[in-house]
Amino acid sequence: MRGMAASGGSSKRAARPPRATSLPRERVPRGTISREQVVEAATRIVQDGGYEEMTVRSLADRLGVAPMSLYRHVRDKDDLLDEVVDRLLATAWRPSASPSDWEGWIAMAANKFRNFLVKQPAALRVFLQHPVVSPAAIARMNAMMDVLRDVTVDEDAAKRAYAAIHTYTVGFAALEAGRSGWVPSDDAPDGLARELAAYTTAQQFATGLRYLLEGIERDAHRQRGTMAG
Repeated sequence: MRGMAASGGSSKRAARPPRATSLPRERVPRGTISREQVVEAATRIVQDGGYEEMTVRSLADRLGVAPMSLYRHVRDKDDLLDEVVDRLLATAWRPSASPSDWEGWIAMAANKFRNFLVKQPAALRVFLQHPVVSPAAIARMNAMMDVLRDVTVDEDAAKRAYAAIHTYTVGFAALEAGRSGWVPSDDAPDGLARELAAYTTAQQFATGLRYLLEGIERDAHRQRGTMAG
């Protein structure tokens, strides 16, 4: 009997340890997330170059909240990017030149704006998608208009000059950014591709901008002459 008991005891299966269960991700209590926190987190992602992969869901995971919590503060990803780009633009475009040197001031402001758009793909996307009327964009426009009013003959001429400079800058930045990863092949005929590639450099931007500014000044002189005659 003892032997049988021993045999029967050895045949029992060893008790299994309890199965480990994954704990749910800790969530931030409802109502503790603010729009400011959402925008700050999105700004860090954009600055790190991850705006294309960013979604409302991934941002919510990063903040430790449910995705619906973010929709209380932002409409969608585009709404969020608009504010992020506005914050980044506010400190990115201002020139150090004196406004009394109108050509130098405008040239530096335009070049810094171009550089901002090329280095921040999220900003280029925003400016290509729709007219940007955020606080920083309006401040930039008003500052440029103040300088251009001193050169042109009237408000309409200043607006046309601003539009020419702004659209040239955004368009050039889009072309420059789009070609940033392109490398010409060695068998390009007569080096033509390399020559065309030089059309999207910072130097070429400055050259084209100079032509624009000279044209604005000539037009102002012509209109003043007409008005005087």
